[in-house]
Amino acid sequence: VYDLLADSEKHTAVTGRKAIISGKVGGTFSISGNDVTGINVDLVPGRRIVQAWRHRRFPEGVFSMAAVTLTPTPDGGTELVLTHRGVPKDLIPETEQTWREQYWSRIKAYLDREVRKV
Repeated sequence: VYDLLADSEKHTAVTGRKAIISGKVGGTFSISGNDVTGINVDLVPGRRIVQAWRHRRFPEGVFSMAAVTLTPTPDGGTELVLTHRGVPKDLIPETEQTWREQYWSRIKAYLDREVRKV
């Protein structure tokens, strides 16, 4: 699951949105033609991604902080928790919808397909 969010090629394949993502702390990322840009603040492979995250519709100079924590579950799955703070109030509904539709539903569909292949 970590790689689906942190690897450029896998992210692009799963979401259908072109992604250029550095694999290094302090590195930058760009998604969907610069619709979303930012900086990797903390990366713990397989466990955590923290990014200073900016949508093109945010006011100039405003970044939010998106943190994804991944925890293995006893059944072999992964629990994913997103904490996204600092999104401008008027953009919260759109941001929530983007996470649900562009990420969580697509990641679930991708993983469902992969499980069926096994």
